[in-house]
Amino acid sequence: MKDVPETNSVDERLVAPQSVEPARPAVPAVKPRVVIVGAGFGGLQAARALRDAPVQVTVIDRNNHHLFQPLLYQVATAVLSPADICAPIRNVLRKQKNAEVLLAEVTGVDVQAQRVLMYDESIPYDYLILATGARDSYFGHDDWAKFAPGLKSIPQARLIRSEILLAFEAAEREKDPEKRQALLTFVLVGAGPTGVEMAGAIGGLAHKTLPADFRHINPKDARIVLVEALPRILTAFPESLSNKAHEALNRLRVEVRTNSPVESIDSEGVVVAGERIPAKTIIWTAGVRASPVGEWLGAETDRAGRVKVGSDMTLPGHPNIFVIGDTASASQDGKPLPGVAQVAIQQGHYVASMIADRAAGKEDTHAFHYVDKGNLAVIGRFYGIGAIGRWRFTGLLGWFVWLVVHLMFLVGYRNRVVVIFQWLVYFTTFQRGARLVTFDEAATLEGPLHRIR
Repeated sequence: MKDVPETNSVDERLVAPQSVEPARPAVPAVKPRVVIVGAGFGGLQAARALRDAPVQVTVIDRNNHHLFQPLLYQVATAVLSPADICAPIRNVLRKQKNAEVLLAEVTGVDVQAQRVLMYDESIPYDYLILATGARDSYFGHDDWAKFAPGLKSIPQARLIRSEILLAFEAAEREKDPEKRQALLTFVLVGAGPTGVEMAGAIGGLAHKTLPADFRHINPKDARIVLVEALPRILTAFPESLSNKAHEALNRLRVEVRTNSPVESIDSEGVVVAGERIPAKTIIWTAGVRASPVGEWLGAETDRAGRVKVGSDMTLPGHPNIFVIGDTASASQDGKPLPGVAQVAIQQGHYVASMIADRAAGKEDTHAFHYVDKGNLAVIGRFYGIGAIGRWRFTGLLGWFVWLVVHLMFLVGYRNRVVVIFQWLVYFTTFQRGARLVTFDEAATLEGPLHRIR
């Protein structure tokens, strides 16, 4: 008997071939959504640093532009136009495919539901970065705000520019010597970098740009008073540089008053250390307070309203919520971090790297470490001071370093070219191309306007 080979119960040759269905494409995983509130230095840096991360980025800001705030005082003193120091957020992020921009005002955060609230709309988030900046603080005297505007936004800069220029126009028509002098008196409250740089810029306007333009007044008679409650100006700088800046301001005929706290401000002037100074233009360049993020989160804040964060810039108990820049209260080596652009930029880059690592499945929990790259300030034309590490420099070198650094961080090629040109014109001719005041702008002012009508 022949051996019969073993076979399956069903002869495979008799089974008709079955069609094989093509494999279905895998459903792509939903990318984590990173919502960034605020497109200042920190928020914009975070958004750009996430360009290659496996996330979807949503940037929300109530303005459509990024503002280069360190040059805002030059808008307020007619050196630059607002567009020269602003860049549309959509344009900055136009090539970043994983980013979208929403023009909206955030009203709160639902921490439990992980949603950002915007009046009648809300947006979910997996990671949240709050970089909403700061506003002016009048140290419990908010009624001073209508007499002494701060300098945190383009509208404020335009308002101050109008007040300064209209003060000279009103003085040209004023017959009473005392009233004329009050119109030509400019008081700046707060001698940090903004106050110092602005005092020097107003000095240049009064003593170099305007003298040939008026017939009945001499703009050189303008009185510029810089008031500081602390013992010296520019307290973030070494004392030797602070003293050099003080001397430079004196050469520009700026009165510098230290140890002189402001006691009251009204429409007719300011009381400083018991002395009343009649003045129609008062500019607030003193303290700041954080935006209301602390209220949104129900978080612990410091006296300035900044949210107290951990060493990784997260809200305690919420590892997916980051608070950076002027909105955050962070410390290093036992000292609070300063509210300057470099801190916000470095924090933005840091939190972006943390989120990118987590989205890629990595766990990186190293603490944020701020690298101090120094301080710079410019006082008038061709004079600046700087402290970078152990290096100290003043005069023309300090001015040149200040120019280069500010141009490097200014967003947008067009803005850099325009600003270089405007500076070239100003530094060689003293002429300022943004000396425009419309009647609509003037109509919002209660100060010198009634003398113009």
